[in-house]
Amino acid sequence: MPELPDIRAYMHALEPRIVGETLERVRITKPFLLRTVDPPLSAAQGQRVRELRRIGKRIAIGLDNDLWLVLHLMIAGRLHWRPPNATLAGRNSLAAFDFPGGALVLTEAGSKHRASLYVVRGETGLQALDPGGIDVFAASLDQFRAALSKENRTLKRALTDPRIVDGIGNAYSDEILHAAALSPIALTQKLTLAQWERLYAATRETLQTWIERLRVEADAAYPEHVTAFRPDFAVHGRYGKPCPQCGRNVARIRYADNETNYCAACQTGGKLLADRSLSRLLKGDWPKTLDELEQL
Repeated sequence: MPELPDIRAYMHALEPRIVGETLERVRITKPFLLRTVDPPLSAAQGQRVRELRRIGKRIAIGLDNDLWLVLHLMIAGRLHWRPPNATLAGRNSLAAFDFPGGALVLTEAGSKHRASLYVVRGETGLQALDPGGIDVFAASLDQFRAALSKENRTLKRALTDPRIVDGIGNAYSDEILHAAALSPIALTQKLTLAQWERLYAATRETLQTWIERLRVEADAAYPEHVTAFRPDFAVHGRYGKPCPQCGRNVARIRYADNETNYCAACQTGGKLLADRSLSRLLKGDWPKTLDELEQL
């Protein structure tokens, strides 16, 4: 699913296209997408876009009448920029937001309907949709450590829980843990200070690196092909391929619908983590399905 760097890339590309422009109409082809009834969606039409804001992994479009359109792309949702009044063709097209200069089209691949659109009023409405995770760029090392170690969670679980950390999912958590040379199943209350320092630095540096890279790409062209599997990733999505740090093959651990990629040589002292032992360790600390994780 699109994570913090991807959401920032979308916003960077959309700002010059829709901020200050009038939302002429909203077309929805799949009723499940809209999750609210009051305020009505019709109240957003004819309003000027005042600002864009990120709420975790959600994109919030602020309008002049103090309404917000909040989009959660979930796993397979994507945003496309099309010519004005673009036709919504195919079963993957969910909605179009029409502006004078073009149409912002929301699509979702697959048969599971996870993407959502909320219409809320004011800051209070926005806050109700905020999972509450810390912003790693605003948090100090002590605040970061306190948030992740409040409960004794695995690092993978703590990093991807939106109630703990803001905007990190399966892909970037793999990259962060590889950069920090830490096991995905290390427990937060057992880390040393040196390990916390590595994790804090790796989290900020990994996210910032990809925010900047995707911003440059978005300057060149609208980000039409957002993916969780990038060829320049170190480990995520690279099972069986060589680790760029040590050359050993990237390993994986699978739990229900989830997969974690890691380098045993760099992160676990050479120990290969078996799926069944991971399942026993995680138990209630890990969601049973990907849906459960993403819907938190």
